Amino acid sequence: MLQDKEMVSDYLAGLNASLTGYATMITQANNSELRQTLINMRNQDESRQRVVYQYALQKGYYNPAALASQEVIQQLKAQLSSEQ
Repeated sequence: MLQDKEMVSDYLAGLNASLTGYATMITQANNSELRQTLINMRNQDESRQRVVYQYALQKGYYNPAALASQEVIQQLKAQLSSEQ
């Protein structure tokens, strides 16, 4: 039987995969009604993902990466700006 932590992790993984799929489908949708429906579905999944993420964080099931320093952030911004 799955434990709470495993169920939360599986659900998060599924939501993350669906968000990736929506991004692909939205960019390829030619029909504006279909595109809007996909955007709405993606937005709902993003909201769900945030709630489940907060739950996992609160329960100690998820440990986010350490915050980047301001120096690293500035370097990345400069690099991305120069590539455009």
